[in-house]
Amino acid sequence: MSVLNRILKTKQEEVTERKNRISERDLMSTLLAGRQRLSMRKALEESATGIIAEFKRKSPSGGFIHEAAGVQEVVGGYVRNGAAACSVLTDTDYFGGSLLDLAMARRVSDIPLLRKDFIVDFYQLAEAVAYGADAVLLIAAALSPAQCRELADAAHGLGLEILLEIHREEELEYVSPEMDMVGINNRNLTTFETDIYTSFRLASQVPVACLKVAESGIRAMETVVGLRRLGFRGFLIGEHFMREAQPAQALIRGVKRNAIN
Repeated sequence: MSVLNRILKTKQEEVTERKNRISERDLMSTLLAGRQRLSMRKALEESATGIIAEFKRKSPSGGFIHEAAGVQEVVGGYVRNGAAACSVLTDTDYFGGSLLDLAMARRVSDIPLLRKDFIVDFYQLAEAVAYGADAVLLIAAALSPAQCRELADAAHGLGLEILLEIHREEELEYVSPEMDMVGINNRNLTTFETDIYTSFRLASQVPVACLKVAESGIRAMETVVGLRRLGFRGFLIGEHFMREAQPAQALIRGVKRNAIN
């Protein structure tokens, strides 16, 4: 069984368990469910950096990156130092995150927050709203085209924006007008190998009208410059920042010294 399939199996079990503990109705009655959500797409369009700074404690392939990281300290630092948006990993078993991380990040953030997880059920969209997200990630490799469209429609009904993640040419069929942003993941979720040229290779095949986001493996400003020339407006960077004792310092270097390395 591939890592992705193992994660998806765990995720289905996890969602079933959580549904038994709290209903969708109760989730949607929370205070955060009624807040005005922010547009991540607009933030990226208007940002000078386009950086989506990620809070990420561990990865399935590399284990812990920054086990003791405090979400409010890290996300607060990202917000103060030029991030256009923040991504928060909420998967516990494989990435060391939680929905509580998302809620705590919301307390210190006045910029858009992306719930990054393996979304397979409407219930997770309700959770995203209840815990303070503005957008959610939908992963083409984890969903059928029909499931992806249904979840996107449901997310929009809740005021959430969609970052659709693709990695292969075959997944271009998932791209449609209802996807607010299209992310090209340079990491293969089956092998967890990273190839930065995936973004360069697929960029021209994504419709011009789509707001393009490059995900994973970005380590040099030259890469960002090259991707900008191909129309990318967002750059999701997590593991590189999180390897720092103070992750915001790596962000500061990227913004002030024109070097993300």
